[in-house]
Parts: sequence; structure tokens; C-alpha cells
Amino acid sequence: MSQEKTLPSTLQSVAIEELFEIPSRIPDDLQALKLWIEQQPHLTARTDDQFLLQFLRGCKYSMERAKEKIERFYTMKTKFPETLGIYDLDNERFRQVARLGCVAPLPIPLNGDGCRLVMGHFNYNPQEYRVEEIYHVGSAMYEIFLIDDPYACICGIINIVDMSQVTMAHLLHENANFLKTGIEFIESAMPLRNKAVYFVNVSPAAAQFFNFFIPLFSEKLRKRIFICSTLEDLKQHIPLKYLPEYYGGENGSMEHHIKALKAKFDEYREYFQDNVNYGVNESLRQEESSDVDKLFGLGGSFRKLEVD
Repeated sequence: MSQEKTLPSTLQSVAIEELFEIPSRIPDDLQALKLWIEQQPHLTARTDDQFLLQFLRGCKYSMERAKEKIERFYTMKTKFPETLGIYDLDNERFRQVARLGCVAPLPIPLNGDGCRLVMGHFNYNPQEYRVEEIYHVGSAMYEIFLIDDPYACICGIINIVDMSQVTMAHLLHENANFLKTGIEFIESAMPLRNKAVYFVNVSPAAAQFFNFFIPLFSEKLRKRIFICSTLEDLKQHIPLKYLPEYYGGENGSMEHHIKALKAKFDEYREYFQDNVNYGVNESLRQEESSDVDKLFGLGGSFRKLEVD
């Protein structure tokens, strides 16, 4: 018997209609995925039902795509440990960065039962904090979504990035190789649907950011990026009620967002500690190389990025 969490009826309907879920087949689908994992000598992966179920849902129940995504998930984590290997959520520096509130989910999903809304801010001092540290907090949050957040898992995620505090110092401290790795991981290895990204409060100075940042996304996600010069522009897409209180909405304060994320990190600290036990052993891989090698080169390093 599978051990997945029961969905609210509205989300179950979405899973059936949009993700092609057949609830009665879930136990067999999970067993098939577990058997495949057992047969991969190079791969040590989680086999928790809820974890594997999200790979099936995120791939609309294509078994082959789910296998490819699991493979890429663990291959990238193994090849890029400094970027993707997050194990200690009690690390004081990690918690210090989390308390900045640079990234946090909003408590109420869009329209009450839709996409999970995630806020991002450049409210950090680039002389004191590295973009890598900000990403680690966001990446850990995304991984918790996989097993904890049915709205993110079924309906997807909408990111809202406030550009009002972007400075040239932020741009100068960006690391193209790191960002490309992180974006590639979220896009191609995380089984979550990124429905849209809204950049808001985009000043002419902040617009320079996009010459650097947007080329790092896939063509598919670029089509889901929207530039909102003002808050009024954003409200044409996201009703004010579902925006945070500091925008005049009803979706929690910055203090509330930070506190809620801290609680999640507290709850899942042991889960991340256990992550050290999973990954790939390339010496046992039966194929010549993984598709990650094709993307980034055999050594796991990037080819030179051409950014206008």
C-alpha cells in the first residue's frame, strides 16, 4: 500500500485533468519506479512514496520522463555539491541568510487553491552575502515543496521578484556559472511546474539585470517571464488580495513569511541531513555518460556562456 498524502478534492481534480493522474494506478506506478531504482547500480535515490509520486506528477505520469528527471536530480546534486548539496539547515550562516527574507513562499495560494506564490527580493548587501547563499535557501525551500506543498506540486509555482532594491553591486556579484547550474537544476531536475515569473518594480537601472539573467533561462521559461514596471502592472496579473501586506494585499507580512519558512526548515532538518546518503556513483554507471555531461561537459564544468 502506498503512503502518499491525500489531496484536497479540488487539487485531486486538477491532478486528474492536467497531470493525467489515475489514483487507482498510483501504487503500481510507484512500485515500477522503485524497481527501476533498484536496478540502477550507480544510483542511490530516495524511495519514499511522496517523493517519488511528485516525479510522476511533475512528468504527467510519463514513466520514462520521471526516470530521466530522477537521474538528473541526483546526478546534478552529485556533480555540483557546492551549489546543490544542502545538508545542514541548522548552519548559522544558512539561517542568517534565511532571516533576510530574500525568498519565501506566501501562505495563501493564488485564488485560494491555485499556484503557490513565492516572493523574491534583492534586499541583501552583496558585499556581505553571496548570491550562492541566497540560492541555497531557495533551493531548500523548493525541495521541501516536493513532499510538503500540494499546491506547488499540483498547480505549480509563480515567482514574483521585486527589483526595487537591485543595484549595480548586485549585478557585479552575480556568478553566471553558478546561476546557470541553479536554473538548470530547477528547470530540468526539479519535478515542479514553473508557471510564471513576474519581475516587478523594474527601474531602467534594474532593467540591465535582464541582459545578464534572462539568457540563462530556457526558451520555454522565457515565454513565461513578465516584466512589470510598477505594482499596478503586477496587479493586472495577480489580484491584490493574494499579494503580501507590504504591497497592500492580504497574503502575510514579511515577518510572517520568514517565521513560516523557519518552521519548515526546523521540521525538515533531519530530511536534509539524510540527503547525504543519496546520489550517483559514476564508476558504477553502465552507460557511457549521463545527459548532464552532454549539457555541461564531461568534467561537470560549463562551456563559456555568451551573455550580452
